[in-house]
Amino acid sequence: MGKIYYPEWLNEGDLMAVTAPSSGIVDEPDVLRFKNGKAKLEKAGIKVEFGDTVFNYDGHGRSCEAAKRAEEFNRMVKDKNIKFISSACGGDYLCEILPLIDYEGIKANPTWFQGFSDNTGLCFSITTKTDVATIYGDNFGSYGMEEWHRSVEENVRIIKGETVKQQSFDMYEDERHEKITGLEGYFGDKNVNYKGFCGYNEVSEINLQGRMIGGCFDVIVDLSGTTYEDYKGFVNRHKDDGIILYLESFVANSETTVRWLWKLREMGWFEGINGIVFGRPTFESTESDTTYEEAVKTVLGPLGITYIMGADIGHKKPQFTVINGAKATISMKDGKGSILLSCD
Repeated sequence: MGKIYYPEWLNEGDLMAVTAPSSGIVDEPDVLRFKNGKAKLEKAGIKVEFGDTVFNYDGHGRSCEAAKRAEEFNRMVKDKNIKFISSACGGDYLCEILPLIDYEGIKANPTWFQGFSDNTGLCFSITTKTDVATIYGDNFGSYGMEEWHRSVEENVRIIKGETVKQQSFDMYEDERHEKITGLEGYFGDKNVNYKGFCGYNEVSEINLQGRMIGGCFDVIVDLSGTTYEDYKGFVNRHKDDGIILYLESFVANSETTVRWLWKLREMGWFEGINGIVFGRPTFESTESDTTYEEAVKTVLGPLGITYIMGADIGHKKPQFTVINGAKATISMKDGKGSILLSCD
């Protein structure tokens, strides 16, 4: 049986460092949001330090060149005064730093890293290759909303080491809302509605147990088959605990979803897992009159896999705090769901 290495939880006065391994922050509302996030976290007993990459943008989707982004991340991992690393934001080009990441340094000094979207490049890579747990959760900006949403409050409790049973939310932000002040919270545009399936058949209740691993579908497909992931090795090392794969897509339409799921199926990624949890897709569209649900059924239906759709994970906020490598109990009944994580 494999072992997961959990970094130390944050205690009163511990330091969180923020870095920008993908894009950076320069717009005035976002800068204000970051400053407010720092103030609110420090009021909650967590010190915050911004890295040199955070308030930078090269004009082409990156905070700065890959070498500088990687150097800052590696330095933060090695700094024993830093207990937690938060990503500034997502983007498109985090993959450029992966050849420069010091995985041996990560194993020598496990440090929490949290981020989502393009940050899957680090979260998924680190946990599958080193068995060091990572957190798929909000980037730093969410700490800067004037009144913390329940999801943010629960995130802070979790990173301080508290066991929290996260319950699905009532509403989620279905449309994109531009920030005016920078301190806005989430907008509740649409009712949260989980749906459960076993193969082709919809079911009203599902209970899954296993170790969590996953992230942004777009990035995972890019990583698959490269030296920057060891998903099948991770599954094999922890097969006695069972595996729950979670996926949430950003740009994929229905046709792309079919192709991506087909690729992972042909690579053997769905063999021996306990189930799959899908977050809400960011952009639902189709060129062949195929819904997202139908696209997923096309590939998973014949396999008889248990899967949940519409979960509170990913780009359509609010989202759960998910720990890659943690044992999870995920329950779904009549359109609502919950997740309880255990770090042992």
